Amino acid sequence: MKKSKPRPLSEFNNQLKLKGFNVFQIESDGAATRSYSRKDFYKICLTTGHSRIHYSERSFEEHGTVLFFGNPHIPYSWETLSTSYAGYTCLFSEEFLTFPDRTESLQQSPLFKLGGTPILKISEPQREFLNILFEKMIEEQKTDYQYKDDMMRNYINLIIHEALKLRPSEEFIHQKNAANRIAAVFLELLERQFPVESAERPLQLRTAQDYARSLHMHVNYLNRAVKQVTGKPTTAHITERIASEARALLQHTDWNISEIAYALGFEYPTYFNNFFKRMTGTNPKAHRVEMV
Repeated sequence: MKKSKPRPLSEFNNQLKLKGFNVFQIESDGAATRSYSRKDFYKICLTTGHSRIHYSERSFEEHGTVLFFGNPHIPYSWETLSTSYAGYTCLFSEEFLTFPDRTESLQQSPLFKLGGTPILKISEPQREFLNILFEKMIEEQKTDYQYKDDMMRNYINLIIHEALKLRPSEEFIHQKNAANRIAAVFLELLERQFPVESAERPLQLRTAQDYARSLHMHVNYLNRAVKQVTGKPTTAHITERIASEARALLQHTDWNISEIAYALGFEYPTYFNNFFKRMTGTNPKAHRVEMV
């Protein structure tokens, strides 16, 4: 079997990674379900229509115009229930928005954190004002202005501050089974860590404690929910998924063993070798040879 080339990133993702932000208008017809999985980027959406948004353990059903704040560390999906929807989306990395004197992580913001207020109802005057901000961002994005990035940060921060003044949506639907929702959130967040696309950007979430912190819940609560719903411990899901990604990297990339070990969060190649042999019964080098 011939070794295939490393998995390429999409042109959109490449551009987004280079700039740290992207803003665009959305306009389409028909019902759809959208699962956003760009794991590196925060998202602000201004949309008009009838939709149902599933965010962590809560679901929101909204009519009219809403402003939505998406955290890449918290899985969510969007169902469009009306025949049409329109609005704007802004994607940005935390590094792009971070200022030297900023001490609070975006993950701790009332708008982005788990248990926060990710969805805000927008009145017509507020919609018109926010439309202007998004339009200005789209126009500015096309220019070669020397301080364009600073202007984009200012627009994003202005939208965030406007949102902090608004009343959060409280029309959320309580889940009948909290354990099912928590398990689903964990499994989706786990899958969002993959594929590993660069040896220079190693896996960040590797333990049950890492996932619990990211989801802002106690690790025991997470473990109970995952074990109750799936029958397997949280750690088992994590190690099995890392082993699966290790096999894919060995087969489909030309990275050396040390690069793969580092990319998967192992401090030393020896630790990775021991882990891989325990999970698969063979060592990484031998597995790669078998796949050729």
